[in-house]
Amino acid sequence: MDRIHLGRRQFLKQAATASAALAAVSTLPGCMNLIGKQNTYDISLAQWSLHRRFFSGEADPMNFAQIARQEFNIGGIEYVNQFYKDKLSDTLVQDLRSRAENENVQSLLIMVDGEGALGAPTEAGRLETVNNHKKWADAAHGLGCHSIRVNAQSAGSWDEQRERAADGLVKLAEYCEPLGLNVLVENHGGLSSNARWLSQVMETANHPRVGTLPDFGNFTINRETGESYDRYQGVRELMPYAKAVSAKSYAFNEQGAETTINFERMIDIVMAVGYSGWIGVEYEGDKHSEAEGIRLTRDLLLSLKNR
Repeated sequence: MDRIHLGRRQFLKQAATASAALAAVSTLPGCMNLIGKQNTYDISLAQWSLHRRFFSGEADPMNFAQIARQEFNIGGIEYVNQFYKDKLSDTLVQDLRSRAENENVQSLLIMVDGEGALGAPTEAGRLETVNNHKKWADAAHGLGCHSIRVNAQSAGSWDEQRERAADGLVKLAEYCEPLGLNVLVENHGGLSSNARWLSQVMETANHPRVGTLPDFGNFTINRETGESYDRYQGVRELMPYAKAVSAKSYAFNEQGAETTINFERMIDIVMAVGYSGWIGVEYEGDKHSEAEGIRLTRDLLLSLKNR
């Protein structure tokens, strides 16, 4: 009898632990409830994958949606603000939206660079940076995006930068919330490529509209010294806050495997938290042409999705 009761108590304890774990996972940002559902993801195209083509004038950034659909059969796109910075207007946004709708392509986010440090040392500096981002938030809203991707640049000690970056992110999120937009931070150099620090920024911000966009490749903290963060550990730490994912790629072998990053391991890390959003193709190598690199990355993601 004692043996039976002990087994039942152990069973109940294990069941409660499992239930609590499932409940915790189901509430993570960017994740789905795992109960009775299967992990999945859609594949999008980051505009930076075609930066050489656009910067050279070989292709028009206004045709991004058409290129994504007709050349690569990809149905989600992630804009880069650099290609529209000098001519941003309501007319341009509506034109881009119409082009995407005509191709049955979903506009997902705008990657915003060059608008200042959200973690600037002074509150005035942070407010200025937030104001600089507002036009891109308005554009993302007009396009029907779910997010803007920003940088968490700052200055000072570890703790000072954490507090300052969190403050700037929350200020921007308060503007974006009525627009239905998320504010996502990518690991993108400096302390933001230290996933432990960026996770602490997320915890300090503690805002439902603030999240991460883990990038498989951007974990170099200091280019001069070569200091870097383990990419697999970094993605694992950032995924609980993820509302988008960037599948950075550099080179492939004849079998179609990425030779710099273990994509199978990365996708397993992404799927472990029940992520079910978009994963963006972001080819940044020079071994293959941009078009070939995009196709190889897309096909690898498709093969891993269909395992």
